[in-house]
Amino acid sequence: MTDLTRRHFTAFAGASLLSASPLFAPYALGQGKPKLVVIGGGPGGGTVARYVAKESAGAIDVTLIEPQKSYTTCFFSNLYVGGFRDVKSLTHTYDKVRRSGVKVVHEMAASIDRDKKQVVLASGKRVPYDRLVVASGIDIKFDSVPGYSEAASQIMPHAWKPGAQTQLLVRKLNALKDGDTIVMIAPPNPYRCPPGPYERVSMFAHVLKKKGHKKSRIIVLDPKTVFSKQALFLEGWEKHYPGMVEWQDPKVHGGIKSVDAKTGEVKTDLATYKAALANVIPAQMAGKIARDAGLADASGFCPIDPENMKSKMDTNIFVVGDACIPGDMPKSAFSANSQAKVAVMVIRSELTQSRAFPARYSNACWSLIATDDDVKVGGAYEPGDGKIKATTSFVSQKGEAAAIRKQNYKESIDWYAGIVSDIFG
Repeated sequence: MTDLTRRHFTAFAGASLLSASPLFAPYALGQGKPKLVVIGGGPGGGTVARYVAKESAGAIDVTLIEPQKSYTTCFFSNLYVGGFRDVKSLTHTYDKVRRSGVKVVHEMAASIDRDKKQVVLASGKRVPYDRLVVASGIDIKFDSVPGYSEAASQIMPHAWKPGAQTQLLVRKLNALKDGDTIVMIAPPNPYRCPPGPYERVSMFAHVLKKKGHKKSRIIVLDPKTVFSKQALFLEGWEKHYPGMVEWQDPKVHGGIKSVDAKTGEVKTDLATYKAALANVIPAQMAGKIARDAGLADASGFCPIDPENMKSKMDTNIFVVGDACIPGDMPKSAFSANSQAKVAVMVIRSELTQSRAFPARYSNACWSLIATDDDVKVGGAYEPGDGKIKATTSFVSQKGEAAAIRKQNYKESIDWYAGIVSDIFG
């Protein structure tokens, strides 16, 4: 494992004993263990649950509420699109999470009763908490693209949530014939994984090239004038897939007017495109449970205190991962994992009177453009100016040696192994 991944993702050692208290027993100050409840078992929530159970040595009763019995990661799903991974390698269970001392409840969290400090499950059962972590991820704003809907996504997949949507996208990609057109509608800021759409475009192109397509093309309709790692992607597309990818900003396409899932048409001011595969990635917002609990502001995302990841709406609640407003940090799995560890430190400090240290955050993101051609971006962050503020940054450079790009890919593989071990054991 590389130095970077070894530093951030050490192996999980030891496990606290399972609590003998009933799952939904009431908690009173000075009676029983303090209770942490975590909603969402992805890179933010899963990390919090495991680390609090581990670092409190069983002194905190930890419950993780996650409806899915297995979790397919959205991060690295583009490598599945490109044929570099299979679904099984992206899918993880919660068996080791349970063994680490966390109570895992596979049920939907329906609402949060902030007054009573309880999470209400879909079954009507209530789970009390002293501290609550909301790691709800994103919801899709389907109506942000005219003509798009949840029903339309079954024909024009967004694939910005893991699992069935990504598998649908891959089936459609693999069924394309030479000469077919792919149209991607990229999302507006802020959204999950800023380089993600453009890595996906690279993976589309990789598959088409591997199949020997000479006439197929990929049209990228972007509501933004700039995007993450733009110079690197444009360079990579020209090098590996000359003439195949056309990126249009609003000054070129003039605005996206509508999509029609039945006909496959995507209309802009510039032209109407007939897409054999349309990948529509709309605007995004925090998961419904966070919004319904009043944790989000007018942006649809949740403001947090950069010193500790606490919700600005409720000091007993922490919001980590894609649902929060992370300041200069991007919405990424690495960011969620980093934010989770700050929340863990604060929760443990408050519930067990242990020591806390100043918040520090980090992020890195790798993007595969072609086989062994991987680029990266990242940085370090800390609280400042009322937000999580960037203090240092790095990014791959144009024209780098092939050996550097190949090493980046190896580093990304090591990182994936490290973070899934962090989350799932």
